[in-house]
Amino acid sequence: MRDLPSGTVTFLFTDIEDSTQLLRSLGGEGYSAALATHRRAVRDAVARHAGVEVDTQGDAFLIAFPEARGALDAAVDAQRALSAGPIHVRMGLHTGTPLVGPEGYVGEDVHLGARIASAGHGGQILMSRQTREGAAARADVKLVDLGEHRVKGFTEPVWIFQVGDAKFPPLRTISNTNLPRPASSFVGRRAEVEQLTAAIRKGSRLVTLTGPGGTGKTRLAIEAAASLVADFKNGVFWVGLASVSDPAVVMQTVAEVLGAKGELAEHIADRQMLLVLDNFEQIIDAAAEVSQLLSRCPSLHLIVTSRELLRVAGEGDYAVPVLADAEAIDLFCERSNVTPDATIAELCRRLDNLPLAIELAAARTRVMTVAQILERLGQRLDMLKGGRDVDPRQETLRATIQWSYDLLAPAEQQLFARLAIFSGGCTLATAEGVVEADIDALQSLLEKSLVRRVGERFRMLETIREFAAELLIGTGDKDVLARRHAEHFLDLAGRAEKEITGSGQNRWWQILTDETENIRAALTWACSGADPGIALRLSSLMWRFWWQRGHYAEGRRWYEAALKVGVDQPDALQATASQGLGSMLMGMGEHAAAIELFNACLNVYLRDGDYERTVAALTDLGIAHFDCGDSAKARAYFERALQMSQDADDVRRSAVCLINLGDIAMLEDELDRASDILDQAYRLILQVNDTQGAGNALGNRAHAELRRGNPERAAPMLAEAIRLSRETDDRYAILHHLVVVAGLLNQRGNVDVAATVLGRVEALQSEMGIAINPTELRLMAETMSDLQVQLGDDRLQQTLGAGRALDHDAGLDLVFSALAPSSSSAAVSASASNPGSGAGSSSGGAA
Repeated sequence: MRDLPSGTVTFLFTDIEDSTQLLRSLGGEGYSAALATHRRAVRDAVARHAGVEVDTQGDAFLIAFPEARGALDAAVDAQRALSAGPIHVRMGLHTGTPLVGPEGYVGEDVHLGARIASAGHGGQILMSRQTREGAAARADVKLVDLGEHRVKGFTEPVWIFQVGDAKFPPLRTISNTNLPRPASSFVGRRAEVEQLTAAIRKGSRLVTLTGPGGTGKTRLAIEAAASLVADFKNGVFWVGLASVSDPAVVMQTVAEVLGAKGELAEHIADRQMLLVLDNFEQIIDAAAEVSQLLSRCPSLHLIVTSRELLRVAGEGDYAVPVLADAEAIDLFCERSNVTPDATIAELCRRLDNLPLAIELAAARTRVMTVAQILERLGQRLDMLKGGRDVDPRQETLRATIQWSYDLLAPAEQQLFARLAIFSGGCTLATAEGVVEADIDALQSLLEKSLVRRVGERFRMLETIREFAAELLIGTGDKDVLARRHAEHFLDLAGRAEKEITGSGQNRWWQILTDETENIRAALTWACSGADPGIALRLSSLMWRFWWQRGHYAEGRRWYEAALKVGVDQPDALQATASQGLGSMLMGMGEHAAAIELFNACLNVYLRDGDYERTVAALTDLGIAHFDCGDSAKARAYFERALQMSQDADDVRRSAVCLINLGDIAMLEDELDRASDILDQAYRLILQVNDTQGAGNALGNRAHAELRRGNPERAAPMLAEAIRLSRETDDRYAILHHLVVVAGLLNQRGNVDVAATVLGRVEALQSEMGIAINPTELRLMAETMSDLQVQLGDDRLQQTLGAGRALDHDAGLDLVFSALAPSSSSAAVSASASNPGSGAGSSSGGAA
C-alpha cells in the first residue's frame, strides 16, 4: 500500500450515477470505453493535485488528499473533463482525522464522506463544512450553502455546500426535520397554512398559534412547518412540551431535541432554523428565555402553540379559528366515511366546528348513526371519547378543557364558571354588572383562549361553556346569578321598548339581536317557575322584536309558558302578555283567538286608565278585523285610536293610526284618499325619526301609486322603503314590500323577475308562518294570475323555485337592481316622498 496522508485528511468520494442504466444504453463495449475515459480523467486530476488513490470499487473511487484545496481542485478539474461525456459522476468531499490502519483508513469520517457523496446527483460536487473551512477559495468557483442535512447512520446533521451554482434536485438525505407524521390525513385549513407560511417567509420570527383545546393548533403548526422545510437550511424541528411542567427545563428540552452539547444559543448561533414549540401554555413563565434565545440567534424562527400568548417583543398572534362549515363537514365525512347531509351539518354546528370534537364524534359512527349522536349531544363532554392511542389530555372533550382549567388561578376559575350564565356571550359592561367580572381575570381568560372576543362581545364556544356550566352548579352561585342575569335583561328589554321607535332604533334592534340567546335563557329560567313576574314582563317587552322578525311561533311559545306560570300575577300584567300572544296569533292567521284576547286586554286597560296600552289594543283589534275583511269595524277601531292619540298629542301613534286608515282606503279603492292619508302619516312619522314607521307609510304609499297606474312613481318609494326595512331587518315589512315589487315588475313587463320576487315572498311566508293582509293578498293573486298566463305553468314554477332558492340578501339585491330608476323616471324620484319603508299595518303590544 502506498503511503497514505495522515493527520487531517480530505477525502474525495466519486460514484457514477445510474451506471447500470448507462451500461444498457451504451452496450458493453461503449460502456467500457466511457468507463476508461472516466478513470483517466479522475486519475489525471488526482495526480495533478497530490491525491492518493486509496480504493477503487467498480466505478467508484476513494481518494485522499493532504490538503483540502487540492481535493477541491481535483474534483473541479475531473468534473470539467467529464462534463462532455456520457458519464455523470457525483462527488463528495469531507475533511477529518481518520485513523490509518494496516488496510487503509478507519473511522467515522470515512463513512461520512461516503454519505455526502451518495446524497448528490451526477455532475454535482458536495462538500462538508469542515472541507469548506479548510479549502482556500477559488475565484472561478462559487460555493452554495445547502444547509444542514441528516444522513443515514449519523445522529448529528452535516452541513453541506455545493461546489458551483448549477441547479440539481434536492439532496438524497434524510429530511432535516423531526416533524411528526400524523396517521390521518390533513383536511381543510389551506388558507390558514398559507397565512402562516407567508408570515414566516415575510420575516415574522415568532408566531404564536392560540386557541382553546381542540381547535387543531398542533396539527396546523405541523402542516405549516412541513411546508417550510425547504426554506430553512439548518432544519425544521418539533419540540413537544406537553409533558414539561417546569419552565426551568424548557431550554434543556429544546437542546435535547437539537442535540446541542453546550449552550443552546451557541449551538444554534446563526443557523437558519425553524422550531415548533408545541403546548407552551403550562410553562408560560419560560417566555422570557424564548425571547432571549431569539435575540441571540438572528436566523432562528419559532412557531409556538399555546392557549395564551407569550407576551414577548416581536410576537405575532395567530388566533386559530374553528373550521369553516364546509371544512367541518369534510373532516367528519373523511373520518367517518359517511356521505354528507343536513344532519351532519347540524352536528358539526352544534360541536362549534371544533376539530377535536368532530374527530371524536366521527369515531362514534362505528356504533351510532349521526342522528343518534346528535340526539345525545347533551352529554357531549363525556360521550365524545378517543381511542387508546389518543393523548390523555385529549381523550375526551372534558379532559381537553380540564387541562386548560387546571392552569387557571382561583379568581380566573371563579370567573370562568360564572361566565357560563351567559348564553350567546356578553359585553364587558354586562359581565361586570351581572357576574362582577374583574377585567384582569377576563383578559387572562381571553389570553388563555377560554373566552373569545368578537367586536365588543365576549363569548365561549358551547363545548367550553357546557364545562363551565357544570362548574357553576358546583359553586352554588347559579341561582343568584340566574336571577341577576334575568333582571339585567329585563331592564335591557325595558330600555329597548322605550327607544326602539325613535332615532336610535337601529342600535336597539342590533342590541336585541345580539342578546337574543340571553333573553331566551332568562325566559327559560323565569318560565320554569323561578319568577313568573319576570316571565310575564320580559315576554311582554319582546313582542315588537318577535313581530318584526317574524318569530311568531317562538313568541307564542314564550307567551303561553309565561301565562301558564303567571296565573296568580296581577291581571294587568297578565293582560300585557296576553296582548303579545294575540299579536303572535294574528301574525299566524288565528284572528278569532287574537280578537278574543285583545278584547279582554282592552277591558283591563280601560279599567286602569292605561292610555298607551288602550291605543295599542284598539290598533290590534283594528288590524285583526281588517285582516278578516271587516273594514267597517277596523275603521272604527283605528279612528277611535287616532282620536285618543291626537288628544294626547302623541305624534307617533297618530301616524300609525293613519297608516292603517290609509290601508283601509286602499282596500276600498279610494286611492286618492289613501294617498292623502299616507302622505300625512309619513310627514308625522318623520317628526319622531321612526324609520320603521316611515317605511310603513312610504311602502303603503307606493302600493297606492301602483294601484293608480303610476309604477315609475312607486318604484323609488319602494326602493327606499326596502332599504330602510333592511336597516332594521324588518322581515315582516320586507315581505309586504316584495308583494308590491312583484306587482310593479309585472306591470313593467319584467315578468321573470316578478315571478322570482314572488318566489322570495313564498319563502319568507314559509320561514315566518305569516299571513298576508287583504290589500297585498289581492295584489299577489292578481300578479300570480297574470304571470301564469304570460309564463305558462312550467316556466312559472321554475322561476318561483329560483326565487325561493335565493338567500335573503341576494333576493334584496335583485330587487334593488330591478327597481333602479331609468332616465325617464329620475325626475319622479325627487318627488317620491324620500325616506321610508312599507309594509301592511303596525301591530302589537304598544303600537
